[in-house]
Amino acid sequence: MRSTRQLSVTLPHNMADALKARVSSGAYASESEVVRDGLRALFAQEEAVETWLRTEAASAYDELRADPSRAITGEQMRTHLAQLHAKRGAEGDV
Repeated sequence: MRSTRQLSVTLPHNMADALKARVSSGAYASESEVVRDGLRALFAQEEAVETWLRTEAASAYDELRADPSRAITGEQMRTHLAQLHAKRGAEGDV
């Protein structure tokens, strides 16, 4: 029994061109290899997000539930982010 399955995929022109360019450049041996590599990257990104949600986001939520006095308002968060953005802009990091 085969360990692969053939599929037909429709892509926008720019994506199809980018896929073919990667094969033409020699970076990949085939269009299928490009798609497989892209799917591996997608799966790794999804796993990283799930891990972050289970660990960091969930623990931060639990900490906030345990001590609601640590919460800040949306306006306070916007002000804080604006200050960080301004600081980075002044440092030339934007």
